[in-house]
Amino acid sequence: MKELKYLNKYLVKYKWHLILGTIFVIISNIFQIIPGPLVRLALDLVVDNIRVYQTFSGTELQPDFFRVFAFGILVYAGLILLMALLRGVFLYFMRQTLIVMSRLVEYDLKNEIFEHYQLLPLSFYRRNNTGDLMNRISEDVSRVRMYLGPAIMYGITLFTLFIMLIPFMFSISAELTWYALSPLPLLSLSIFLVNNKVEKRAEQIQESQSKLSTFVQEAFSGIRVLKSFNREHESISRFKTEIDIYRKQSLKLTKIQSLFFPLIGGLIGLSTILTVYAGSAEVIKGNLTFGHIAEFIIYVNLLTWPVASLGWTSSLVQRAEVSQKRINEFLKTKTNLISQRDLTCEIQGKIELRRCAVFPLQ
Repeated sequence: MKELKYLNKYLVKYKWHLILGTIFVIISNIFQIIPGPLVRLALDLVVDNIRVYQTFSGTELQPDFFRVFAFGILVYAGLILLMALLRGVFLYFMRQTLIVMSRLVEYDLKNEIFEHYQLLPLSFYRRNNTGDLMNRISEDVSRVRMYLGPAIMYGITLFTLFIMLIPFMFSISAELTWYALSPLPLLSLSIFLVNNKVEKRAEQIQESQSKLSTFVQEAFSGIRVLKSFNREHESISRFKTEIDIYRKQSLKLTKIQSLFFPLIGGLIGLSTILTVYAGSAEVIKGNLTFGHIAEFIIYVNLLTWPVASLGWTSSLVQRAEVSQKRINEFLKTKTNLISQRDLTCEIQGKIELRRCAVFPLQ
């Protein structure tokens, strides 16, 4: 995180976006947790009263009981829908603060880099190719933005959700909580390892893209020379070689990324199976109800993506660290054309035009 400390000045500049975004994350998590108990109560209401409803079969009380019973289910359904709508509203506010903050920092950082480019001497541009200069102000800044936006947003979401949800789950059943959470560390570690491989492949693609951008830029800028010496076929051949390297590296990256969603799906299924198994044993003992099993399955799904994103955000932070290091290398580069004294003088003299020839327009 040493290189990313450079961005702290922007986090301070947009501190209110960060503070408000954190508040919106907490509120959205509250509305995300509340449907769990509502589903438990609704399911227990059905289980407890279905036999009562059946005992009234063939009597005049059955329709009246059904209306009361259905109204209770409808109330729970309406509350769950209301929680979902409120969570959606605060998710919107969350993205409008944290993601907008990352876009604002991206704007400021690109301006800072471009202004610094203008101050550097020609020797700097002779040492560095154009494609690399362009990638640092575009691709590298975009990676840094992913740290300032999604990485921070999902990190705050995971931290606050764990603080709020885990104690609540333990208060219901410690044993069921351990069963439900046991696959999640494995999920996070697996995704972290997969993303590390993705990172290495992405770095190779980034280098290849930089070379490709440089080659194309030089070919277009020198197209007159290429055509004058009839070197188009040689240029096309070199481009095919570079683009073939880029294609192979992209396919390797795609193969690794294809493991992502099957890995998540498999470990989520394992967590759900363990929850149902442990929950069923507790129901048989009379310690829990069927509603508790449904509630815990909801909580497992709530925790799945934040835990999975832990490995993903770790990879985003690593990529941002590498990109910010590349940016800092240029920002720390100083021009060697520095005046030893602060010389100021007034401009004196005049401009004269003598013996100006006038040519008639043809």
